[in-house]
Amino acid sequence: MKDHEIKSLHGNRIRSPKRSLCRTIFTSPLFYLTLAFLAFFAGYYTATSNPFPSSSAAAAAATNNINFPSRLASATAAMTLPPEIDNFRVAPNCIDPIPTDLIRETILTRVYGGASPFDNFPPPHVANSLRHRSLKGWGSKGAVFRHLIEEVRPKIIIEVGTFLGASAVHMATLTRQLGLDDTLILCIDDFRGWPGFREQFQFINHINGDVMLLYQFMQNVVYSNVTDSVLPLPFSTGSTLSRLCQWGVTADLIEIDAGHEFNSAWSDINRAFRLLRPGGVMFGHDYFRMGDNRGVRRAVNLFAQIYGLRVQTDGEHWVIHTS
Repeated sequence: MKDHEIKSLHGNRIRSPKRSLCRTIFTSPLFYLTLAFLAFFAGYYTATSNPFPSSSAAAAAATNNINFPSRLASATAAMTLPPEIDNFRVAPNCIDPIPTDLIRETILTRVYGGASPFDNFPPPHVANSLRHRSLKGWGSKGAVFRHLIEEVRPKIIIEVGTFLGASAVHMATLTRQLGLDDTLILCIDDFRGWPGFREQFQFINHINGDVMLLYQFMQNVVYSNVTDSVLPLPFSTGSTLSRLCQWGVTADLIEIDAGHEFNSAWSDINRAFRLLRPGGVMFGHDYFRMGDNRGVRRAVNLFAQIYGLRVQTDGEHWVIHTS
């Protein structure tokens, strides 16, 4: 007779109570349901539940991967990004900031050979192609501009994405109204528009495919009499922001309003942030665009989450303070 069998009073063999209990347990639907739940819970628990660090963890983490200039050390400790974000790192080589009163001279020397781009403007071959004034923009006169200029009282403003200069002219006007006559506004834009933009802006002429957007921007600045306050940097945003960092150019206030796709906004925000002085403010437009969890809003929120910063809103604009 096997060890797990005993005889009944009638001599029949029956299984032991221990064996019967095990058989009952392992054939019960409840057992398999419980097992499935435990397997699911174990997989969920061991998986990476959040690919991005929390704000507090992000702010405290240290790294050697991102090269921050010393001016940002107090505001943003460099940190190791998770693999999902590390591929999107933006890490230009920056030097310590140059004095504010040397920034205009630095730009004029390195970009324009020492002369103002407004000297002898407009050139004869485009004079008849320009309107006296055309300041089309989006959200270019929002209350956020006055709020932040009054708060920060900036000496240097960088605008990333300028188009025809509506917001740049507005900021130049505000700084003068507030007695900030020496404020310099650097406007970064390649002034090429985008494919098909002339369908909407047919008044902007072109010569042999060369769009007159830069010249119309400059004409708007001249007409508004703010040539002492506004300087264009007619290059791509990424290359220009990186080069400014290498030149030691910094700003107190930076507006981001160029590309609205995630990758473009992410690059501009990260590169521009390295130009902010401690206590500076960065802000931008299009935070509330429909479906923009795939674009500007996603880039802004992710950036703030990684660096432990808070996103505030002012009208249609997002605002990030560094202090």
